[in-house]
Amino acid sequence: MEQADTTPRRSRSELTREEYDQIWNNSRLSMPPLVRIPAAAAAAFGIGMTLGLAHGSKMAGLRFRAEHAHRLPTTTTGWYLYHKSKNYHLAFGGLKEGFKAGAKLGLLSTAMFCAENLFDEHRGSQDFINTVMASLAVAGGFSLWNRFSAAETARTAKKGLIFGLVYGGFQDLLSLAKGRPVGYVTFIRSHIGKPVEESESFR
Repeated sequence: MEQADTTPRRSRSELTREEYDQIWNNSRLSMPPLVRIPAAAAAAFGIGMTLGLAHGSKMAGLRFRAEHAHRLPTTTTGWYLYHKSKNYHLAFGGLKEGFKAGAKLGLLSTAMFCAENLFDEHRGSQDFINTVMASLAVAGGFSLWNRFSAAETARTAKKGLIFGLVYGGFQDLLSLAKGRPVGYVTFIRSHIGKPVEESESFR
């Protein structure tokens, strides 16, 4: 009868301080995915919220003025109520558009970072190639969801490509500065070194 394996298995909580530091140092932006993805989503939501709040309050103010242009108040009390109602519409319109833009940008950011992490795990390397593929995948999904035309889809894919190249390139430079391996750099270095080693071996 076979004996059961009684060897204790180490849980994540039993990792040493050095192993934790290694996990953080070897991750993109020096942050593990479970930290990086929520942080990126929160930052994207904050940016979208700020932009949406400014745009939404501006549009709400213009709409309020247009709707009440033919019935402007003529008394002090009337002007007080007018501005009070206008401020309410500005705040409501800004918050509504802010939450809408923040949620949309946060969702897209979460999808992009999750896709990037999936490509990292699948290819076994971290470089801008995974970032570009993730950006294009999210751009394609966004275009499909909104049923964009071919021209709009191409423009969205172009924006995704530019974002992937810029952001992915920035991450690669940061990884090289931190001494982390970058997929294509390691590949190039390994293949450049081979001809030199082979030529020396034949001498």
